[in-house]
Amino acid sequence: MTTLAEMAVEPIPVLPDEINDIRLKTAKVVTERIIPNEALLDTQGDERNALVEEIRSHVKEQGLWAPHLPTEYGGMGIGFLHHAYMNEILAWSAHSNPMFGVTAPTSGNQEVLVKYGTPEQKKKFLEPTITGEQTSCYSMTEPDYPGSDPRSLQTRAVQDGDEWVINGRKWFTSNGLHASWALVMCRTEDTDGDGGDNDKMTQIIVPTDTLGFNIIRTIPVWGATGAAHCEIVYDNVRVPLENQLGTRGSGHAAAQDRLGAGRVFHCMNCVGQMWRAFDLMVKRALDRNVHGGLLADKQFTQGAIADSFMDIQSARLMTLHCAEIIESGADPRTQISAIKVFVPHAMHRVVDRAIQVHGAKGVSGDTPLWRYYQKARTMRLEDGPDEVHRILVAKNILKHYKGGDAWDFGIL
Repeated sequence: MTTLAEMAVEPIPVLPDEINDIRLKTAKVVTERIIPNEALLDTQGDERNALVEEIRSHVKEQGLWAPHLPTEYGGMGIGFLHHAYMNEILAWSAHSNPMFGVTAPTSGNQEVLVKYGTPEQKKKFLEPTITGEQTSCYSMTEPDYPGSDPRSLQTRAVQDGDEWVINGRKWFTSNGLHASWALVMCRTEDTDGDGGDNDKMTQIIVPTDTLGFNIIRTIPVWGATGAAHCEIVYDNVRVPLENQLGTRGSGHAAAQDRLGAGRVFHCMNCVGQMWRAFDLMVKRALDRNVHGGLLADKQFTQGAIADSFMDIQSARLMTLHCAEIIESGADPRTQISAIKVFVPHAMHRVVDRAIQVHGAKGVSGDTPLWRYYQKARTMRLEDGPDEVHRILVAKNILKHYKGGDAWDFGIL
């Protein structure tokens, strides 16, 4: 039987050889070294740690380490589109990204520091995260103000001499429990500018051992305790002015750089997870006998397979199209919002069908389907809720028509 890896890494003629080679090498690592060891990687201990180091060493030997970083920082330097294709393969296992040097939210913070950081900030904060001496967190969302409108954030930073003084409350600060430093979105400006509230935000680096950085609690997600999503109070936190990232008032723009690309990567992750759920579903249908015959011979199951194939293909092509637009330098905002709505819904449908075909096994810990199901639902809130992205898509299309131009579906 054709395996998932054999199916997914069949060279695609329209793609450069370099992308096909990256996909093939990545798939070999994921299917031969990670997926067979998922049970061990779910545990803790010396045996797991040894395996992690072995896999990471192999990844580095294959030239696949840190696809999000430029070569001068030890990364692959492959660019956005290449990374998007690679993400699809990495998503087959929840354990893949850390094995390839991509650990959110630190990886996102690394990309922002590469673009906006000063040489001193890169030396002090970026480089230690690359060597593994430090990890970081991204502190943006607030419990009392809607995350769907980042301009409403109220955590405040006021200049006092040569320091920033930060006060406010954040939550869902992922990895906050273990981070060495936080990248904090703060309101720093009072006066109106051409960007409205967009130019009032500044991102500031805060070491987590700073006086006044108070973790109030970790937030259970889907009932799971022990998660590192933290609620944090910043109580007169003082950091040097040089911890400001980028120019004063550029925080919103930097956040959009980070989140826009992240949404595409998240959607490619969803596509990869859909492929694995699909693979598990089809194999289950071909192996499972029920009511006198194989599940694969039942028309309801065949319908689930056909519908899932169409959902995956649609989600995949939409996401790759969006990645191509970003790579071209054109404005991708409408496409980013479109995939952010469509892909998680498609993933929910695919995974739900896979669970149904598996029966009771589908909701057990014997497959990764439970993890994918939760992820699909969470993705409809992460990086902006569906409703906000739908509004943005509609507004942009209406703006084109009001200007006398129909929407160009053939762009790129």
